[in-house]
Amino acid sequence: MGILLAGLGPWATRCSSSSSSSSAAAQHLWAAASEGQGLEKKMPGVLRTLRQTVCHVLQRSTACRCRKEALPGLFPGPSPWQLPADANFHSASFSETHQPRVLITGGLGQLGVGLANFLRKRFGKDNVILSDIRKPSDHIFHSGPFIYSDILDYKNLRETVVNHRITWLFHYSALLSAVGETNVSLARAVNITGLHNILDVATEHNLRLFVPSTIGAFGPTSPRNPTPDICAQRPRTIYGVSKVHAELMGEYYYYRYGLDFRCLRYPGIISADSQPGGGTTDYAVQIFHDAVKNGKFECNLNASTRLPMMYIDDCIRATLEVMEAPAESLSMRTYNVNAMSFSPEELAQEVLKHVPEFQITYNVDSVRQAIADSWPMNFDDSNARKDWGWKHDFDLPELVTTMLNFHGFDTRVAQAN
Repeated sequence: MGILLAGLGPWATRCSSSSSSSSAAAQHLWAAASEGQGLEKKMPGVLRTLRQTVCHVLQRSTACRCRKEALPGLFPGPSPWQLPADANFHSASFSETHQPRVLITGGLGQLGVGLANFLRKRFGKDNVILSDIRKPSDHIFHSGPFIYSDILDYKNLRETVVNHRITWLFHYSALLSAVGETNVSLARAVNITGLHNILDVATEHNLRLFVPSTIGAFGPTSPRNPTPDICAQRPRTIYGVSKVHAELMGEYYYYRYGLDFRCLRYPGIISADSQPGGGTTDYAVQIFHDAVKNGKFECNLNASTRLPMMYIDDCIRATLEVMEAPAESLSMRTYNVNAMSFSPEELAQEVLKHVPEFQITYNVDSVRQAIADSWPMNFDDSNARKDWGWKHDFDLPELVTTMLNFHGFDTRVAQAN
């Protein structure tokens, strides 16, 4: 940025003299702009845009909220050695409004729709845009803004951010654990290449970026009970490897480029209003569908396989809370969050309290079991609770009652009987 601002010296001086006071950030921009004159003739179009931007900063410097200063260096992206001709310099810090403009990628997955509904109640329906490469149902399409967005198409992603004036981005596009193992090349493209596009666009347009991670980011050499925020990870699935990659790349972009990257390692997420999506912990969703419909369930994990879990309402609330947390309260960029930990056997016993005729059988899937055996049994989320006040609402009894009621089973009648 300092290189590109060279050549603005006399003009920047005039702008600075019209302002009664200037912040340190504005003075830094002016100083960078005063270093040379040579690019004026070479890049007049870009410099005209820069003139308008720097003048705006200098004139409103007392109100400027600059992000963390990044290390000097060229901007990352598909063309790192040159600035695109249509570059947009109106970053969120210059035009930020009270309500964020939100984009959710991979929005038709387990978490996207619920997050969109929650954020729309908070920020307004038109300020939250759901996106995916799949066709939404009529209900989802008419519930708020929905657009097609392919994270593997950098130009499409960039146009979406610019045209919709996005300031917050929630990146949920990913192939989950069990599905990813059946198509590693696709998982690598979506989970890694797609992430790189997201990081570059978020950095270019000064977005606040949330990328979820997972219990799958840990491996068999990690401490399992409990698993702390920082320890050996070494996952053995492409999903887990890609999530460790996302955590480290996000932290790198934070320190290298000043990207406001935030990440939570989710436990298994249990959602009432979505179908299982191919994850190893999805048995804890399917069991409620089958208990209400058939009164029985076949589990693909061993009865004693203990994993950390969370109800979706807690998950969504945690996500918003970490996004709204003051930057100075965050001691790290990636946090564990947790609510409860249970095994299939313990979950079935809780279901039996409401559905006395319920039966569970076990037909262990060796691939899913191996994945589950390498994951944490319990998350240590003490840093999240200390730094930004995380506290869950749903334990196992509340979870089971809520899920059965959602699927039309009257737990009050069952308990009375």
